[in-house]
Amino acid sequence: MDQAAQRGNPSMVWRSGQERRLEMVRVRVPLETVRIIDIGCGVGLYIQAFMRFSPQVFGTEIEFDRATLSHRVVPHIATAEAEALPFRNGTFDVAFLHEMIEHVRDDRQTIREAYRVTRDGGYIVIFAPNRWFPFETHGFYWKNRYIFGNIPLINYLPGFVRNRLAPHVRVYSGKNLRRLFTGLNVDIEYFTQIFPGFDRLEATSGKYGRIVRRILYALEKTPLRLFGISHFVVLKVKKKT
Repeated sequence: MDQAAQRGNPSMVWRSGQERRLEMVRVRVPLETVRIIDIGCGVGLYIQAFMRFSPQVFGTEIEFDRATLSHRVVPHIATAEAEALPFRNGTFDVAFLHEMIEHVRDDRQTIREAYRVTRDGGYIVIFAPNRWFPFETHGFYWKNRYIFGNIPLINYLPGFVRNRLAPHVRVYSGKNLRRLFTGLNVDIEYFTQIFPGFDRLEATSGKYGRIVRRILYALEKTPLRLFGISHFVVLKVKKKT
């Protein structure tokens, strides 16, 4: 599998959609002067944003070229698997996992590592793809050929069919995502679904794009949020035994 299929394409430009997600985190998790780790940090866009609030921001990234780009933003970057973080227990106040657990070798171990390096009373923040969003945004395979794009309804197929078409990436129902926290001493502080920012649609369509975005953001306050593009989860780490 090529890198785009296996690891996804990280955002290269900070747009309003990312700013909105950052604000969602900020209102629920204290970020000022705390120690933050961005696990799977890509090219470092969120690291740079977190540095508005704290100088103690660290990142890990498995792809060396992306880690190199992140290193231009902040010196505290490690090239490492998310399943084996090179940090001591309880090092961080906040662990941030943005649209990355779907790509890792072992998603359950990745969450356990985030838990391990987060202190008692700290927070784990997760954004992960929602199975009930009508499009698979990571492309699919057809006759051993990778086809990139937003493909409709693949994730609505039975699991064994869906996984043959998109073996390179996971997708989560709310129930399946919650299973990753089994056995961890955490409180689920917040768990919802959100719609995409449609930044490109706004850039190309102007007013039309802004109208679509306002409508979808309003739907996040209704049961129709079930069809959002991503889960947004905030876990609070309780006292570890």
